[in-house]
Amino acid sequence: MAEPDPLATPRIQLAHGGGGTLMQQLIDGELRRLYADPDQVLHDAARLSLPHGHLAFSTDSYVVHPLEFEGGDIGSLAVTGTANDLAMAGARPLVLSLGLILEEGLEMALLRRIVASLVDAARRCGVTIVTGDTKVVERGKGDGAFLNTSGIGLLQVDDPIDPLAIVPGDQLLVSGDLGRHGVAILAARHGLDLQPPLASDCMPLWPAVEALLAAGVRLHCLRDLTRGGLASALQELAAPNALELQIEEERLPVVEPVRRTCALLGFDPLHLANEGRFLAVVPEADRERALAVLAPAGGTWIGRVAAGPPLGRVLLRTPFGSERVLIPLSGELLPRIC
Repeated sequence: MAEPDPLATPRIQLAHGGGGTLMQQLIDGELRRLYADPDQVLHDAARLSLPHGHLAFSTDSYVVHPLEFEGGDIGSLAVTGTANDLAMAGARPLVLSLGLILEEGLEMALLRRIVASLVDAARRCGVTIVTGDTKVVERGKGDGAFLNTSGIGLLQVDDPIDPLAIVPGDQLLVSGDLGRHGVAILAARHGLDLQPPLASDCMPLWPAVEALLAAGVRLHCLRDLTRGGLASALQELAAPNALELQIEEERLPVVEPVRRTCALLGFDPLHLANEGRFLAVVPEADRERALAVLAPAGGTWIGRVAAGPPLGRVLLRTPFGSERVLIPLSGELLPRIC
């Protein structure tokens, strides 16, 4: 008996926001009609061609639970996350707007910590918060605080950095270790006493992107590894051009605390969220230049691009010489991680 179509149900499920198959079905089936060109390739930031320069524009909402965790909070996520989306389009982040939805009963001391974090994150990202809005909802209707940030950045490249620029032969690199943010949220949410404590990787990505550009690296595509982790990012990039992304499993950087936690709880670090890591797709001739920039901060080469089947696929090559296809999740391992 065929399973019912989740989009045919009268209610949204948490998995519709998880970065996996159900989220893609929701976007394709219901939300693409919002755009003037429903067939356009969706990316982390829109490119705007204006008389005074080429800009990128992006917006995101943050509903993380709990509001504070090791290495960050909803404030640092809101600023850094939107600034990083702009960076993934090759844009220097410039200005942000900030919308706050606060729940009646939120402790003022907690709000002050979040505001201080917003200020600090804006300084680290090199952006200015120029406009905003605040709403308060009844107790029990807002889970403490929800934040929305929209950002504008100045594009630093002439050629678009997006999935359609990827071609067979391109090389795949990640900027650092994987799964750290997801485990930090898990520990805070369920009171796991990790020793030593594992901090989220929440950090600005523009400095690394700027360094790649300064080194003359041609960036075919960039993707930050947030909801759904590296696995979702790879699957999203494989499909538009019918590509096969060949990943060397032993090259994937995972620190021991993340590896131990995943082994204990049955999680896969490839599917866990990151907030300060990105995937870079570069031509083979630029691989070593890109590695020279990323390696000092833990970046590494993880695989290559080849021609693939019509719908694309991600192939993991194990240390034992076998291969397995990385299957997309229908939901997410941890909801509300950003």
